[in-house]
Amino acid sequence: MEREREYFLELEAFLDGEYRAAQVFPPRQQVFKALELTSIRRVRVVVLGQDPYHQPGQAHGLAFSVPRGITPPPSLRNLFRELHQDTGLPIPDLGNLEPWAREGVLLLNTVLTVRAGEPGSHAGKGWEEFTDRVIDLVNANRGRTVFLLLGSQAQKKGHRVDTARHAIIEAPHPSPLSARRGFFGSRIFSRTNELLERAGRGVVDWAL
Repeated sequence: MEREREYFLELEAFLDGEYRAAQVFPPRQQVFKALELTSIRRVRVVVLGQDPYHQPGQAHGLAFSVPRGITPPPSLRNLFRELHQDTGLPIPDLGNLEPWAREGVLLLNTVLTVRAGEPGSHAGKGWEEFTDRVIDLVNANRGRTVFLLLGSQAQKKGHRVDTARHAIIEAPHPSPLSARRGFFGSRIFSRTNELLERAGRGVVDWAL
């Protein structure tokens, strides 16, 4: 079992200290929410980001998503802008992406926790090995899966994907720092559905 492996025990000990000593996002009970909402067997799409939002109230365990009632941050607004330009769907008023998770979209970050105000602060502590394992489990699925790798940290995991069975779409991260370097116009939503439809896996309803 993954949680019994040495690296994960060390990660848990690190997190125990972090949650006691600092403000850490998301709340500890929501860290694995993406895996709770989208079981490995049901995954059709993996949206892989970097690490959680590092401002209060935003991160709740799903990559790019925010809880209901929270204003979408810039990265999510850019994601919605591309959704509208790509598919014609209206830009959502709310930033909660749980409906996507229920469609079989695994909204995963490469690192699942972060200190408040310190992006990247929990990188290199063991999360990368855990999310490698998640990708390996999805990779073992028989059904064709589309891996959306957004940003350089996510794209480093692309070598783990068996592209004879699955598909990879890469694009820059939708953050304001990189969205204009190729994220806008990437058509990640329609391209994903085209690949799923050709594989007979049905399309994702991206409407929120």
